[in-house]
Amino acid sequence: MFEHILVPVDGSKTSLLAVSKAAALAKAFGSVVTSVYVIDPYPFTGVGADFAYGQAQYTNAATAEANIALDATRRAMAEAGVPVSTLVGEGHAVHEGILRALESTGADLIVMGSHGRRGLERLVLGSVTQRVLGVVRIPVLVVRE
Repeated sequence: MFEHILVPVDGSKTSLLAVSKAAALAKAFGSVVTSVYVIDPYPFTGVGADFAYGQAQYTNAATAEANIALDATRRAMAEAGVPVSTLVGEGHAVHEGILRALESTGADLIVMGSHGRRGLERLVLGSVTQRVLGVVRIPVLVVRE
């Protein structure tokens, strides 16, 4: 039914729950799985050249964080007996990076976590899941805590 599952992760408990659901679906359908962690490559754009050193530090820290989250994903998938490809995506907004990963992988299902924020917290922090739901044309399985 689903040939390729894309699993965006951020290292949170909720994203690991999504990884678990994706593993179960992949086993049931014989699907290929790709997991993506998205970083903003230029978070300091427009603030001047004084932040060039900060940019390098940020990139190193963000890449290290991505690798930790993707390592956890690889371990969880291995325990479930499901092979997974991983990639670090880029986007000024996380949902943009997820969309790029979707386009490059050709996935036909996204399995992602949602932190379930409501009210003012959601308004201030936004919702990556909501933004993805608003622009993709494939099924999205939302996993909640």
